[in-house]
Amino acid sequence: MDLRLPRIRGLLRRPRRVLSAAAAVVVLAGAGTWTAVASDDPPPVRRTDRIVSVGDGVRLDTSYFTAGSGGRRPAVLLAHGFGGSKADLRRQAESLARDGYAVLTWSARGFGRSTGRIGLNDPDGEVADVSRLIDWLARQPQVRLDAAGDPRVGVAGASYGGAVALLAAGHDDRVDAIAPSLTYWNLADALFPNGVFKKLWAGVFVNSGGGCDRFEDTLCRMYQRVAESGVPDPQAVRLLRERSPQAVGDRIDVPTLLTQGQTDSLFPLGQADAAARAIRANGAPVDVDWIAGGHDGGDRETDRVQARVRSWFDRYLKDDEGTATGPAFRVTRTGGVDSTDGRAQLRGASADRYPGLGGGPVAVPLGGREQRFANPAGANPPAVSALPGIGGAGGLGRLSALGVGVSLDFPGQYAAFQSAPLTEDLRVTGSPTATVHVRSTSDDAVLFAKVYDVGPGGAAPVLPAQLVTPVRVEGAKAGRDVALTLPAIDHEVEKGHRLRLVLASTDLGYASPAAPATYTVSLEGDLTVPTAPGVTTAAAPLPAWVWWLPLAGLAVAAALLLTGRRRTATPAPDPALAEVPLQITGLTKRYAGAADRYAVRELSFRVEQGQVLGLLGPNGAGKTTTLRMLMGLITPDEGEIRVFGHAIRPGAPVLSRVGAFVEGAGFLPHLSGRENLELYWRATGRPPENAHLDEALEIAGLGDALARAVRTYSQGMRQRLAIAQAMLGLPDLLILDEPTNGLDPPQIREMREVMIRYAAAGRTVIVSSHLLAEVEQSCTHLVVMDRGRLVQAGPVTEITGSGDTLLVGTGLPVEEPVVEKIAALPGVDSVVPTDDGLLVRLGTDGTAARLVAELVRLEVPVASVGPHRRLEDAFLTLIGGSA
Repeated sequence: MDLRLPRIRGLLRRPRRVLSAAAAVVVLAGAGTWTAVASDDPPPVRRTDRIVSVGDGVRLDTSYFTAGSGGRRPAVLLAHGFGGSKADLRRQAESLARDGYAVLTWSARGFGRSTGRIGLNDPDGEVADVSRLIDWLARQPQVRLDAAGDPRVGVAGASYGGAVALLAAGHDDRVDAIAPSLTYWNLADALFPNGVFKKLWAGVFVNSGGGCDRFEDTLCRMYQRVAESGVPDPQAVRLLRERSPQAVGDRIDVPTLLTQGQTDSLFPLGQADAAARAIRANGAPVDVDWIAGGHDGGDRETDRVQARVRSWFDRYLKDDEGTATGPAFRVTRTGGVDSTDGRAQLRGASADRYPGLGGGPVAVPLGGREQRFANPAGANPPAVSALPGIGGAGGLGRLSALGVGVSLDFPGQYAAFQSAPLTEDLRVTGSPTATVHVRSTSDDAVLFAKVYDVGPGGAAPVLPAQLVTPVRVEGAKAGRDVALTLPAIDHEVEKGHRLRLVLASTDLGYASPAAPATYTVSLEGDLTVPTAPGVTTAAAPLPAWVWWLPLAGLAVAAALLLTGRRRTATPAPDPALAEVPLQITGLTKRYAGAADRYAVRELSFRVEQGQVLGLLGPNGAGKTTTLRMLMGLITPDEGEIRVFGHAIRPGAPVLSRVGAFVEGAGFLPHLSGRENLELYWRATGRPPENAHLDEALEIAGLGDALARAVRTYSQGMRQRLAIAQAMLGLPDLLILDEPTNGLDPPQIREMREVMIRYAAAGRTVIVSSHLLAEVEQSCTHLVVMDRGRLVQAGPVTEITGSGDTLLVGTGLPVEEPVVEKIAALPGVDSVVPTDDGLLVRLGTDGTAARLVAELVRLEVPVASVGPHRRLEDAFLTLIGGSA
């Protein structure tokens, strides 16, 4: 069967809108530069960078990649995600070029070095740009043509780029295959699901685009209107639908590989399902792949996905019928945690046909009477499910896959209906459904439906992938039956666990009615759960340790018998140190796999209450390793750390008395400063009254800014908010790692005052910083490290004021051989050249008079000699210039 015939018929069926745009493509002279990209594997890749004018004053920054010299080859357009640029795609482009493709990447309008305003894939903007780039590819001598002006071309991209791949296939018949991932089919449904405004993700969109004024005026006005009202209006819905792949869904009839993320509250699995059903109905081959990660974090399986995209294009662009493109449906499942590195173990399950979201339905009876609950005034406090921007590399959704509950519902703000304990394991693959009856004291109600996995014995309930379904119920005052389609998931519920359907009145990620109301909800029938029985998990091979572990165990047991080594218990608290914030004794940490290389070696010092201690040292001195051991993140090889007399171990209870600020903190941009801190404290599970929020905020000195959204904060204000977060609970020991990074001088002065105020009440602060002048003004004591060892510790005045550091002024620069001779003099510990002459640190037997005599003998042009008291210079002499 020739899969290209539908494309030819499509070409005759409607005119190609793109030909009229061809004249608008202008490659600006001199904008391209050819470079060779080094590679361990031939052939080398050639890249040229060009600025392409596409009309209306818009210029696109592009890169074109080819490798080898043989003949024409298919082309691939790679589109980047929202907030990114073409630079994000360079590695994938080089790989595809080596595999025999001509690859073009570009920065979309408003991103990278491209001009223009962001149109959210406007058909007359970003989508038309793709057609103009295809025109350009058709003129390249390396690109294979199907007809004049018609290159053999595929389009791939993630998120924003995935949508433009779908849209290009619907608008331009020359597109032959696509591989969109983590993207949307209907952007209105994604941002306004069931008529509810997804406010946090919408705000992230606007912020990552550079602010509202970087968007087209119609989009900016739409966002401001909806964000202010909290309710999407018909014009907003229509605007986003017109810019969605669904608008041209009946014209997308090319082979499509859809990759979607399971931990994705922005574009959940239902978006890919809608795309798969529509494109398959057009007669095109469609494969669906559910990966572990997504916009909320987790493992995006980049290498595996890119390999599958390459195979997809080999099959449908190179016409290589022998290429295996993978199963029609694949889902990644989490099979526990690797004990060696703590990473989630991923396994694939597959089926020879896509099951959709409702395959193999199983009815699960739920119990529960009619329930009343409140929508609080201002929709505050909100329940917590997914947290855009906080997922990180691990992702909250991955935690739920590992059985860790991280969601939050407030009593009196939800109804719950629960099943009996399951009598056997149940794998949920797809979207559960249920029907409820809803009444409200207000005209409309907004509810957030979710299904929990509830374990036995009081374990925290788990919300799979942290996903909820919002629904707006209009006319709720009269009472209405509401059919709920819950988020699509792939989750195993173990035997003995229960399923709990929850309907909450609020959710942090969405806009809820501000007016208080009372909702009454009753259940109408069972919870229907899809099981997709045709999807089977591949058997996992036995790991190597199954074979070698018994032998290794025997060897270890014999070694223990011979050496008498035994596991030691956590040392008992030392009463004599109960009032000492920190004592480090003989601390040693070796580099992994290097028994004779040390990150920290035999480090000992003590910190008293009320001190502000500066931890100083050049790069590689061991400061960060020391702080990580202090916070219980890594374990020392030798020595011990005691905080208020308690030995530090990972998870030690005494760490609750320690607050830490390390490389800033992530905040939700659309929440106020105060709301961010309250959310963080709730996540710790500690009582609200123990937060001492007002005291921490007073010390941080943010004032009225606390009520403003964090997106309006300056860098200095964000730093102070992060410090306030570390100070929540008023920990007795506060650790600050480079707290002044990125701050201007006035902001640095404010941060200094924050530290001094915090320690003034008898608490202790440890600050690691490279700004020596600031440390000199902020700290009372210093610990100086170099190459993992302690160089000196003591009060700042003692270290900077010691008379053994002399500044020798010279009329001319001192040559290096002479400096070496001075350093070798009796009574001289170290010499460091400076702009003014020499900094000389004398030993215990050295004197200024003897030094001057030796300098004269060496014919050094001495102009002046005197003590030097700046910390910067004292620091340089202490570490011998190794900084």
